[in-house]
Amino acid sequence: MALETRLEIKLSQKLVLTPQLQQAIKLLQLPQLELTQALNQELTENPFLEELQEEQVQEEQTQEEQKNEEAELPESTPEEDLLAPLENLMTFRADDYFDERSSDGRDLGYFTPGTEAPTSFEQFVSSSPNLYEQLNWQLRLNTSDEKLQTIGEAIIGNIDDNGYLSIPDEELADICKVPVEQVRKAIGLVQELDPPGIGARNLKIKMLRLAGTLVEKIVQNNIGELEKKKYKAIAKQYDAAYEDIMIAVKIIEELDPKPARNFSSHETNYVIPDVYIEKTDGEYQIILNDEGLPRLRLNNQYRKLLMNKASLTKDEKQFLEEKLRSALWLIKSLDQRNKTIYKVTKSILHFQKDFFDSGPRHIKPLNLRDVATDISMHESTVSRVTSSKYLACPHGIFSFRFFFSSSLQGKNEDISSTLVKEQIKKIISEENPKKPFSDQKIADFLNQQNITIARRTIAKYREELRIPPNSRRRRVEI
Repeated sequence: MALETRLEIKLSQKLVLTPQLQQAIKLLQLPQLELTQALNQELTENPFLEELQEEQVQEEQTQEEQKNEEAELPESTPEEDLLAPLENLMTFRADDYFDERSSDGRDLGYFTPGTEAPTSFEQFVSSSPNLYEQLNWQLRLNTSDEKLQTIGEAIIGNIDDNGYLSIPDEELADICKVPVEQVRKAIGLVQELDPPGIGARNLKIKMLRLAGTLVEKIVQNNIGELEKKKYKAIAKQYDAAYEDIMIAVKIIEELDPKPARNFSSHETNYVIPDVYIEKTDGEYQIILNDEGLPRLRLNNQYRKLLMNKASLTKDEKQFLEEKLRSALWLIKSLDQRNKTIYKVTKSILHFQKDFFDSGPRHIKPLNLRDVATDISMHESTVSRVTSSKYLACPHGIFSFRFFFSSSLQGKNEDISSTLVKEQIKKIISEENPKKPFSDQKIADFLNQQNITIARRTIAKYREELRIPPNSRRRRVEI
């Protein structure tokens, strides 16, 4: 076949994600905390946006001024065609949304004029202990050698969050510009500090005050057998009594495999519900959690500046028009986000009404497609809405994804996999620690409850629940 170059005209259709659509999709999937951060960032970057503070004038005067300003807006020109699709948003005020939300008497989390925020004792929480400060303090107490202290500080600085030292001795020697022997001496000094095991290379550490004992031998040579609870094999290897092995195991169980765990600097992130479902007079109410979110509105000064085009250069006018369009799209996207979350929540409430009435044991199988069909939206949109978001109801706080689960065959009707997992957790919590149930035994119990399930499915759900197999759940007493 001969190769040739030619021009052709083709007509095709394709979906292009505009920056505005990308922004709307991004806002849709953001949880509460990240949404607050994103809005604060937009407030910093876009001069057309401002956060509504406590109003110093009466609302009637504010509305009158806004009406006058809107009446003064010039007619559309060819240079303003990009703003034409958003004409209906020119009169939209973000505070209207909050006024509507507050009509049910719910506190939106803002202080009324003339009031002061109550003192929160959470602001006076003391700082958590710092591992590196503690180790450096102990190091200075244990040696007066300034060179060893300098090397020890470099070693402490390279200890990870779990308390292990992973950097090679040679690399530490290059950093400190000292011989390897001095580095190893300093490592030995650091490893004697508290908590026990700090600065170890791995789990097989030299046991302080237990050197040469059965405990040290097991830690050094039998971690694999210890994990699988092969105590008889360990006793045979060391020609020791089974009771002595169990005493050594009890001592090992009291050791912390992550010495720096109690000094972790990670902060606890608390779950903030995106939606509240409350029951009043026998009817459920869906309340979007907008507490803490900045209330946005357009800056009137910049709107007036844009209307006075004679005083603006071409670049200035283009900049302001882009920022105005971005601000309007952000407000529109926020409104659309709230409406979509409300629709999805209402659909979940419809499908899972038995759950909200009677509790988690009555949750039903549900998938994203069912909700998408119910609210006439695409399945991917529902997926974004339910990602990383939480719902608070009288039964507790649940992830949106909690309400979506596959189905298993029951005697009379299909059963949610979420309910089956709860049953597995309950069975395991009630088992005899000396004789834990196997996966097949758990499957048999569920089959007796008219839940058809295979052993491999039990193993799959158990792993998802992070429950170890029965061989590792077994507790052996001396």
